[in-house]
Amino acid sequence: MAERLEKRESSSSLLFIGLAVWVADLLVVFFLPSAFKVGRHELFISIIAVLAVLGLILMVVGFSVRRNTTEE
Repeated sequence: MAERLEKRESSSSLLFIGLAVWVADLLVVFFLPSAFKVGRHELFISIIAVLAVLGLILMVVGFSVRRNTTEE
């Protein structure tokens, strides 16, 4: 029983971290117009892509861990 609660708690943490990474990604998107003015938009677009993929991976792992705990 304690293992299920621990897995559920870690899955919730992964989901929250993934969501926090997406919020950080939105902050980078907010500053993207200034990057176009300066001419460094490639760097910003690569950072946006990396953060979006990282957040998606964390959320998928969190959902899969949560799904596995409910099946047991």
